[in-house]
Amino acid sequence: MWKALFNKTKESLSSVLPVGIIVLVLSLTPLVNLSKSEMLVFGISAVALILGIALFNLGADLAMTPMGKYIGEGLTKSKRLSILLLICFLMGLLITVAEPDLSVLAAQVSSIMNGKLLIITVGVGVGLFLLLASIKIITRIDLTSLLLFFYLVLFSLAALLVVKGKGDLFPLAFDSGGVTTGPITVPFIMALGVGIALTVGGRHANENSFGLIALCSIGPVIAVLLLAIFSHGSMSYNIPDYSMETVLEEGVWAKVVETIIDVGRSLVFILLFFLILQFSVLRLPKAQLISLSLGIIFTFTGLVIFLAAVAVGFMPVGYKIGVSLAGYDTNILIVISFLIGFVVVLAEPAVHVLNQQVEDITNGQVTRRQMMLALSIGVGISICLSIIRIIYGFSLLYYLIPGYLLSLGLSFFVPKLYTAIAFDSGGVASGPLTSSFILPMAIGACATLNGESHVLSLGFGVVAMVAMTPLITIQALGFRSVVGRKARSRKALRRILEADDNQIIYFES
Repeated sequence: MWKALFNKTKESLSSVLPVGIIVLVLSLTPLVNLSKSEMLVFGISAVALILGIALFNLGADLAMTPMGKYIGEGLTKSKRLSILLLICFLMGLLITVAEPDLSVLAAQVSSIMNGKLLIITVGVGVGLFLLLASIKIITRIDLTSLLLFFYLVLFSLAALLVVKGKGDLFPLAFDSGGVTTGPITVPFIMALGVGIALTVGGRHANENSFGLIALCSIGPVIAVLLLAIFSHGSMSYNIPDYSMETVLEEGVWAKVVETIIDVGRSLVFILLFFLILQFSVLRLPKAQLISLSLGIIFTFTGLVIFLAAVAVGFMPVGYKIGVSLAGYDTNILIVISFLIGFVVVLAEPAVHVLNQQVEDITNGQVTRRQMMLALSIGVGISICLSIIRIIYGFSLLYYLIPGYLLSLGLSFFVPKLYTAIAFDSGGVASGPLTSSFILPMAIGACATLNGESHVLSLGFGVVAMVAMTPLITIQALGFRSVVGRKARSRKALRRILEADDNQIIYFES
């Protein structure tokens, strides 16, 4: 156990260190003026982040992933489809309602939309689409067909929102889809899909297990777009107080207690459902229950440390970096935003869970290194493009429409496995650090360059971009493998055709 924790700590150190180095270097230049107290709090938060990620990843291995797989296998083997679908809906709803990432986003838009209503709406969207994703696995419906249909619905609703004069709200709707798939939801949903797919079986069971995160990211966007279309609230957005002094005045322990309540509430929902299923369907042996219990403790502790560190140290620093760089030089802001985006995905806890599951399911065909490189490049590009949009002030749709057209177009030319992994990766990449570090940075830059009144339409949307670009980069990875395989086949065939007949040995009968 201690060896496993040590290995996880080394992994998390290599993940958080690049972000810390960038912030440290910026603080030593005239670009960003961070006080000694701010750097001290950030440094302590970075150390806490390393420990939090290590504990969470260990807990995910011991509890969240096995638990989701047990539930998927047990309910599918019971052949009670109605119960399986009901549980999928309720799990999607309740886990999402308590997802810490979503609470962070809701708190940042409370001035224009009721936070609880937004959270419940997103939860219903996830629940319905998790139900749909389970049906997709059981009936083996093609994922690309579903994605094409629902993205058509999604963009139709976005156009209707613009027609109704509420276009400023659709970046928030797309961001809602990105933050939904957070550190608690991802390991559970992915393992649930694996459990159902392996139990159902079939020639493409491994490929069929992916795609749940992709569909669960669409549901919230559609739900929030519908909420925005029929809402009559105020469109006057007020920037929250991101200053570190305010956080310290309110008390770090107050933030820790708040985080304990949020994380505990989310895990309680999972545990209650699991206990009900344990006594009614699963009936796992005592040894497995002990391992799961230990994993839950690690998961809980790791998430509390992680989220508290992000809220105390990373959110205020992210906002100040955005304000400072935007006021200094926009070209430097673009370059730094790419670098931060490239390395920040390394510190997302759920990304490591996804990469490990991808490597296991594909038997090493897609390695963790390949996945991480594709995700880092994608996220770096997405944040860079978001900053360019903030500088020049154009609509998010100029990115999203061609981006998703390209993503869906690539899905016809790459192996289905790459498509499913890519669309899952989009939801996973936009985790807690995106909503708590990158989004405040974008809001700070937007407020400096365009004023507070344009933050809703231009500052938001960065999470949506982070969720979109990995769809292109990972499918490009798949496209490269297809082209390479065809080139090798043509080369081998040419060698055969060009072979010297004199070298052929003929045997006389």
